[in-house]
Amino acid sequence: MSEKQVRIAILDLYAGEANQGMRCIRQIIGDWSKQHGYTVTVDEFEVRLSLSVPDTSYDVYISSGGPGSPLESEGSDWEKTYFGWLEQVENWNKSSEHYPKKHVFFICHSYQLACRHYNIGNVCKRKSTAFGVFPIHMNDAGKNEPVFDNMPDPFYAVDSREFQVIEPNFVQLMRSGANVLAIEKERPHVPLERAIMAVRFNDYFIGTQFHPEADAEGMSMYLQREDKKKTVIENHGEEKWQSMIEQLSDPDKIMWTYSHILPNFLNQAVGEKIMQH
Repeated sequence: MSEKQVRIAILDLYAGEANQGMRCIRQIIGDWSKQHGYTVTVDEFEVRLSLSVPDTSYDVYISSGGPGSPLESEGSDWEKTYFGWLEQVENWNKSSEHYPKKHVFFICHSYQLACRHYNIGNVCKRKSTAFGVFPIHMNDAGKNEPVFDNMPDPFYAVDSREFQVIEPNFVQLMRSGANVLAIEKERPHVPLERAIMAVRFNDYFIGTQFHPEADAEGMSMYLQREDKKKTVIENHGEEKWQSMIEQLSDPDKIMWTYSHILPNFLNQAVGEKIMQH
């Protein structure tokens, strides 16, 4: 990899469904490359419909969110293809002859698949869909995580999930050297397990349950779609919908997460630590 040339693969797990995620990932990569003077080649791979995955010639991989159950796809052709790709990247990273190492970021659906694959915790359906802007609480590992550099505790992120990862498998975490980085807010009055919101799987793989790529514009458009607005109001009331719209325009919430987490990851992945002031 020449100094300023970066090849990035985006694994698209949206299965052809309309989404804001892919646009946001492209936008973040574009802004980041301009800011740091990189020449970036980006290729996209349609995983679930086309069984298309990248080879190991890329420097960085970002694997998207997507619809549906992270449990029902077990054993499917596309999932075998996906985990086959993951194994290739792992093997590359394990080999002492291969350098630079390949970094992967897993978002939402991809994160749930990776948690199931590495047996990090219990991947299960939620009682009700979590949807909106939520505080994310870091633990000590999260506070020392370079990808979370300059993030306040708690920080705010867009969360949209019918499934979740709970009950961390501590034996497996210890054995594999993985770390839980963040969890959802503590609700002492609710006797439910708190979801694991971010995991560092190994030195090169990291994932988040939330959407670090979500921007205010896309989220606002999404929330104002009649069907989404109706769902939020029916499930959480008009006030909740209103407060979600307001939080989107707060520069310290979604936009802070948008402009830090994936850019931090890209900095780390290309081995350049840029001091952000």
